[in-house]
Amino acid sequence: MVSDVVIIITDDVTTSDTSGRKNKYVTGLSASVMSRQPVPQDLISAAQGLLQRVEGRAKLCRQLQAELRYLRRAEAGKVPIERCLQSTNLTHLTAVVQAAESMQDVVGVLRMFSYVDGGGAKQCLAVDVVANGGHTWVKAIGRKAEALHSIWQGQGQYGCKSIISQAEDFVEASRQQPFKCSKPHVIFAFYNGVSGPVANALIRTGVSVRGDILAVNADKGGAKGEGGESQELIDSIEGSDSEEEVSVSVTRVDRGTVVEHLSFPLFPELKVEECRRVNLDISTLIAYVSSLSHGRCHLSFREAALTEQAAQERREALLPGLEAFMKDKQLFACQSAVRDFRVIQETLGGPAENRRAEELLSRVQVVPDQPSERTQRLTHSSKVNCRSLMIFGTGDTLRAITMTANSGFVRAAAGQGVRYSVFIHQPRALTEGKEWRATLL
Repeated sequence: MVSDVVIIITDDVTTSDTSGRKNKYVTGLSASVMSRQPVPQDLISAAQGLLQRVEGRAKLCRQLQAELRYLRRAEAGKVPIERCLQSTNLTHLTAVVQAAESMQDVVGVLRMFSYVDGGGAKQCLAVDVVANGGHTWVKAIGRKAEALHSIWQGQGQYGCKSIISQAEDFVEASRQQPFKCSKPHVIFAFYNGVSGPVANALIRTGVSVRGDILAVNADKGGAKGEGGESQELIDSIEGSDSEEEVSVSVTRVDRGTVVEHLSFPLFPELKVEECRRVNLDISTLIAYVSSLSHGRCHLSFREAALTEQAAQERREALLPGLEAFMKDKQLFACQSAVRDFRVIQETLGGPAENRRAEELLSRVQVVPDQPSERTQRLTHSSKVNCRSLMIFGTGDTLRAITMTANSGFVRAAAGQGVRYSVFIHQPRALTEGKEWRATLL
């Protein structure tokens, strides 16, 4: 099964989550602003408590603090209430927190991903919540169902991007940013409702929909096929191949008529097919054959870095974890990785390490360097060098998970919007040739 990308849509000061509950954070804040009472801290507390050790948590909390400072200015009469309620981004940030509360295994918030659009231009996409270990994306957009429907009909302001175009961007970005060999599946969850025709159009782009699906009426007052819309939506959700055109005659959202309610959880259990391909970095090749990983760790070396690696190995053996991850998988390594590994091995390796190196390489399929397109777009830096680009880029092309101790490159690439499927482990050096001058513990 593919991964999931979720987009949360909110707008009103008082919104509902996808289970139909009123938004306790924004409702309380609205009452506070209107009555000049202190602004509640519940939302920030929820974010801090929910997202411990999650990448981007500090950024989310900073944005929430900025919004609350702005609302306090309105409480003090320094900003008109109407202007405050129109311009606040708090409902969007509230949706981010609510989405995180609804999802399992959240690993990131407010994360940026890069992709190339149809015109060949590099674009960045903001994903508000990354959940299910990385298989689910959540993006919050603060628009009403009425506004989204109007823009979809071509009645929005010039340059205003429709929700359908945004869905197409997410689908394309998810295609270019696989997680562990799986292309993220896109789900839009509407916290303030979405019209049936817009929901159907979204489903045809390849995304799923969560939230209240609202009926539409003709502007002249006649109801426009609510039952038909409901059935069409259900058929789409169940995998209908119908490509029937949706009428785009001018209609308006009937907020009082909910055609369908699609709520969380997204799936009873997210099942992702395990990637069976593994790409080996130089650091993994070295760590696998190192004497440190094969019991020779009760030593104190002259080199502080080697002594620290030996101490790490005594605390937790590295090899069992490497072997468990590699078990029953296809092993690959690019020519650059194997060539440079052999140079290091022949220079520093001892007899036992060299023997283990030959045994390991006999199990590995060596492939030509073939960096992926997104890898070739990375800007070079001290952490992003040619060798790393060849190794990680080839793994990306192979749709394999790259085993590595080079976390610096992984972080640097992520900073440029490219996130690789990786298995990161501690480093180990070739030490057999230096044992003669080490001290036995």
